[in-house]
Amino acid sequence: MITTDLTPGSPCWLDLGAPDVRAAAAFYGAVLGWEYESMGEGEDMEGGMFRRDGKTVAGLGKLTEAGARSAWMIYFRVTDADATTQAVEKAGGTVRVAPMDLDDWGRMAQYSDPAGGQFAVWQPGSNTGVELVDEPGSLSWTELYTSDAAASKDFYGGVFGWQFSDMALPGGGGTYSLITPAGLPEERMQGGLMEVRKEDLALANGRPYWHPVFAVADCDAAVAKVTENGGSVQMGPEDAEGVGRLAVCLDPSNADFVVLTPAQS
Repeated sequence: MITTDLTPGSPCWLDLGAPDVRAAAAFYGAVLGWEYESMGEGEDMEGGMFRRDGKTVAGLGKLTEAGARSAWMIYFRVTDADATTQAVEKAGGTVRVAPMDLDDWGRMAQYSDPAGGQFAVWQPGSNTGVELVDEPGSLSWTELYTSDAAASKDFYGGVFGWQFSDMALPGGGGTYSLITPAGLPEERMQGGLMEVRKEDLALANGRPYWHPVFAVADCDAAVAKVTENGGSVQMGPEDAEGVGRLAVCLDPSNADFVVLTPAQS
């Protein structure tokens, strides 16, 4: 489970790059009950924070990179962004945004893994990251779709020291690799990695991609809100044994995410 006791290698932040910030704020407000707090005015300053029950759950900003798709970016906590950058390059990854300070909030960097999957890191300063997780309307899991699970495990394991444990998917659906931060017990699993066919990665033009899983109280009700507000559903809602009821969704700009009502323990 993801917690706010953020250890190195654990997801600590996420933000969405959207072509229309106001429309994205309205969509996620309807689907996840988020409130949007803008941090600026005007086209060049569009961006801010999503909050749930007064706690920060994610960020939102204007998509400005030419040719980029609207997508969620997941940040993993590190103690030294510069050292992580060296580890990424040594493992065959690419630096998209070199380590940079964001006032006294912290230090961030963004990368691509060797196959093109994008991710980021956060070295905390005054801002340690999200304030609410594993509750309805907040991040509860992270997931990577990749066409080469072994290579992805080698890369991310080398960069973050992650531990992996494999489980067979029901119905002969392949193998799912569970991710746990270095040195922590499996109860602190934070995400998964799944090998899919390259043609199943069409959203990212064949490249691997990360997406967030958001906990919701009622998966079917959340899916209804997705479609009512201009989004679409790629898969589900369906029950996953031992996991809960989930659906893979796209927002109106085709940024992907999952909604999950966890199984009762």
